[in-house]
Amino acid sequence: MTRRRFLAGTGATMVAFTMLQPELVRGSEANSKIDIGLIGCGGRGTWIAGLFQKHGGYNLAALADYFPDRVDHAGEKLQVPASKRFTTLSAYKRLLEEKLDAVMILSPPYFHPEHAAAAVDAGKHVYLAKPIGVDVPGCLSVQASGQKATEKRQCFLVDFQTRANKLYQEAVARVHAGELGKTILVEADYQCSLMFQDLDDAVRRDPGNRELRLRAWAIDRTLSGDVITEQNIHAIDVASWMINAQPMRAYGAGGRTRPFIGNCWDHFAVIFYYPEKTTVSFNSHQSGFGYDDILCRLYGLNGTVDTHYGGPVTVHTRDFRSQGSTGDLYTDGAVTNIATFHDVVTNGDCSNPTVPPSVRSNLTTILGRTAAYKNTVVTWDEMMDAKEKFVADLSGLKA
Repeated sequence: MTRRRFLAGTGATMVAFTMLQPELVRGSEANSKIDIGLIGCGGRGTWIAGLFQKHGGYNLAALADYFPDRVDHAGEKLQVPASKRFTTLSAYKRLLEEKLDAVMILSPPYFHPEHAAAAVDAGKHVYLAKPIGVDVPGCLSVQASGQKATEKRQCFLVDFQTRANKLYQEAVARVHAGELGKTILVEADYQCSLMFQDLDDAVRRDPGNRELRLRAWAIDRTLSGDVITEQNIHAIDVASWMINAQPMRAYGAGGRTRPFIGNCWDHFAVIFYYPEKTTVSFNSHQSGFGYDDILCRLYGLNGTVDTHYGGPVTVHTRDFRSQGSTGDLYTDGAVTNIATFHDVVTNGDCSNPTVPPSVRSNLTTILGRTAAYKNTVVTWDEMMDAKEKFVADLSGLKA
């Protein structure tokens, strides 16, 4: 788990099960396992695949990654035969030719829309890491893939982990039930110390190495979507979940304090304007030292919800108070989503409810990013009409 130290996520309650015919899901028979492949064998991808194995209901059958050392490390650790390990940029295509029921997609975010679309077209169920994409066209592509998966009776789950936590679920349910009264404002923060120094150091030593730049995708805004999309989305997603709407416009600022060779910003400050005169005040930093937290607070006329990733979740109204700790949400949220994915695949629930809110949250981060880059007000409609596309320079890489 070297890529990031905090993760939050989603995992909406799965309802309205529809049974599939057995031939449509080879893993649905009693005591059988779901054959699954992994696209993206970095630190988190390999760790997630290990959790799939520990679940007991999956058979990890194939691996894909650009880098041979990563796919071989994962293959040895997870006991996947060398003949089922694929490399280069087209590795995912060869993996999808295998007889698999499902795929985990944990590649760099830039590739998520392409990999997800190919997986759905290949007839596979999809377990997709956040963020779903780095730009508006990518988000719309994943939205279309989710809809196509439902039409083809395939499952598609986006792994936002806070949404799988009962304390978060209960807190948001009270907000939606009106127990906190009219919302006054919402605060969302993602604060952490300096990260990815090792990646920056490596690129500085060999700045012309195209493969090394791909390894260091986390400090490249095109490959990662910048920190507000790639990591800060966890805090913004909780705010979006609580408000249950898309913002009308945003005003932003931010910049770079750390002297990284990469082009990602390390701090953002954004005000999101929602219907009903509701505002979300968001800020983040990923530099310096001394304070780490992922939080979201909603202040209502009748009470407050105060949530912290890996810490307390508190609901305090005039009539009610509760508090509990989310504990090891990094692991527990993933474990819950992996179990949910197994349930929806084996029971044939193809309603795919995690896709729409994930698209909305991802687009919200892009709105904030766009406003911050421009240091002005940007409306949702302006962002959607512009359809700005990030294009990575993949020249020099093995196809």
